[in-house]
Amino acid sequence: MGNHSRSVMPVVGRSLPRRDGTDKVTGAAKYIDDLVFPGMIHGRTIRSTIPCGRIRSVNLLFDTTGFTIVDHHDVPGRNIVALIADDQPCLAERVVRHFAEPIVLIAHEDRERLLTAEVDVEYEASEPVFDPLESPKVFKAIGINKGSIDAGFARADEIVEGEYRVGHQEHAYIETNGVIAVPEHGGVTVYGSLQCPYYVQKALGVVLGLPAEKTRVVQAETGGGFGGKEEYPSIIAAHACLLAMKSGRPVKMIYDRAEDMVATTKRHPGIIRTRTGVTRDGRLTAIDTDVVLDGGAYMTLSHVVLSRGVIHATGPYRCDNVRVNGRVVMTNTPPNGAFRGFGAPQTQFAAEVHMERIAERLGMDPVKLREINALRAGDTTATGQVLGRDTSALKVLREAVERTDFRRRRRELRGTNRGLGLALFFHGAGFTGAGEVKLASKASLELTEQGARVLVASTEIGQGARTVLAQIVAETLGVPYEAVEVARADTARVPDSGPTVASRTSMVVGGLLQRCAVEMKQTLGRLSPREYLRRHGPLVVTKEYEAPTAAVFDEETYRGDAYGTYAWGCDVAEVEFDPVTWEVRPIHVTAVQEIGKALNPMLVAGQIEGGTAQGLGYALLEDVVMRDGRMANAQLTNYIVPTTMDTPTIDVVIVEKAYRHGPFGAKGVGELPFDGAAPAIANAVRHLGFDVRALPLTPERVMDAPQIAGAGR
Repeated sequence: MGNHSRSVMPVVGRSLPRRDGTDKVTGAAKYIDDLVFPGMIHGRTIRSTIPCGRIRSVNLLFDTTGFTIVDHHDVPGRNIVALIADDQPCLAERVVRHFAEPIVLIAHEDRERLLTAEVDVEYEASEPVFDPLESPKVFKAIGINKGSIDAGFARADEIVEGEYRVGHQEHAYIETNGVIAVPEHGGVTVYGSLQCPYYVQKALGVVLGLPAEKTRVVQAETGGGFGGKEEYPSIIAAHACLLAMKSGRPVKMIYDRAEDMVATTKRHPGIIRTRTGVTRDGRLTAIDTDVVLDGGAYMTLSHVVLSRGVIHATGPYRCDNVRVNGRVVMTNTPPNGAFRGFGAPQTQFAAEVHMERIAERLGMDPVKLREINALRAGDTTATGQVLGRDTSALKVLREAVERTDFRRRRRELRGTNRGLGLALFFHGAGFTGAGEVKLASKASLELTEQGARVLVASTEIGQGARTVLAQIVAETLGVPYEAVEVARADTARVPDSGPTVASRTSMVVGGLLQRCAVEMKQTLGRLSPREYLRRHGPLVVTKEYEAPTAAVFDEETYRGDAYGTYAWGCDVAEVEFDPVTWEVRPIHVTAVQEIGKALNPMLVAGQIEGGTAQGLGYALLEDVVMRDGRMANAQLTNYIVPTTMDTPTIDVVIVEKAYRHGPFGAKGVGELPFDGAAPAIANAVRHLGFDVRALPLTPERVMDAPQIAGAGR
């Protein structure tokens, strides 16, 4: 933009205020339950009350006058939730496979009458499967092989084995799932609290039997997602649309907290068994890991959760001989799905606790063991990917150890009720393998009189997407930050830039927008936006994703470049143990994270603090109690998430090591912070002398854990 760009201050790398901040703190932001449409009625889902069986009859025990009632017979298209596999019905027909499976939908303008309407479903119950190890049905199996596992074990001086277990986790977003479906123009428009508008549009097209132009999806302001609003909104949106199409009126469906917790997806529980060969001087010779994830009753996104889980199962360590076998299986529990970290937290918990046990077996300093084996530039991962110059495992490890004076502090705490633990971890940024190429995401930039307008389907769910994308465009285009608008995610207005998942928004979508801005700047030359529009008329630049390198990944053999790049982290956690209550309380956490480039340092720090705090909940507090296939503690009075009183000081250290294909060097940051907190806490508890290998570390689990001779207190 010629002379205009020289007077504009740099905006990338600055902690500029959030685009959505003022509206949210003043209450001006409109969430889905704030929206009202003329003639709107309210919808409700009637759900199964058994985990497994046949539906014998459905009996409506209320006066149906004024009600809209929908069952599977009313589905005009295919009665499935379109995702990876066509195995989940939108509404159950003859059988139910989990507690809280949707069977019938009812709607009424009077919410009180709606909630008191009684529906009785008679069943012929079947024997459910709750133990994933006993499941007869495997949704997906994946194997990773590198080198010769037998030769690796033959070289080992010691072989360390272990089993590690992780449980469900509830998303506990501040706003529950909710949508409004408005029938119009022979189709339907959905407004919703969601992460992936085009996922919802695709699913609606299948259920309603309508073309894309008849199914519009608009994101309302969204109070958190964490993956829980990636795939699930396709279900609630379909339900609202079925009621709206039959009634001819707008339908609002908002889950209360109990329904949201009972019926929606959770983090996959897992059982990870690993066997590792190591030499006396600490070099890993073989890693043999078996991963079993509990997918629940239907596949949802379990296939790709398992994929990321097995790729990260060896941790950020080099080893020439690796075998990882993973499978995700069916149980008669509500389906599990996307959750921040997407399989990597489960397997890296096992990998990092196992590394601590290897160090104990060798009598070796745990930092030294990690230094010997940490991945370096030029090393190959378990899939054979050669790592680039932005590999930072040693950098974050040494920074964390130095910043916390880890070795001295560990010695000081010995014999006290405090323990200190460390976890080294990594996270692949973007979709796995050829996922980004298959998505073929598009982003557009529209010239305005003041500057430009961002047109993408990436959603703001609290992470700061609107702010960071505007910063990338402003910096590249050479206009003030305030001159860049960000359009609301609306399938009628914005191109499909892919889902808001997989730590990809800043890196992938931001990269597309940077390319758009470069071209727009070249097109403008020395003209201002206003001058260009006056002379030439509208200008919209669109770019489609192109793989930046000749990356090759074989999805059959799981060999090759799994991710464009990796982000790296090291957490150090100090905990205090109460010998009376057996509670473990985090005292301080240091989180060192290398994310390429901090486009907005304040937002990056917020992501790291938030992800770490969420990981602390996973480690210590968040215990989903399943009883007869249902969540028995589906309320926030006894499903405990960390409050500010439970969250210690988190010392955030941002390390930058540019990824050459990311906008201004940026990598993904959304998921990485979650991966390290739980193993760091578990290793701090090991330092106290308790052999803990399962999450969460409730007082009961700590009490039942074997004590480690000669360790801790």
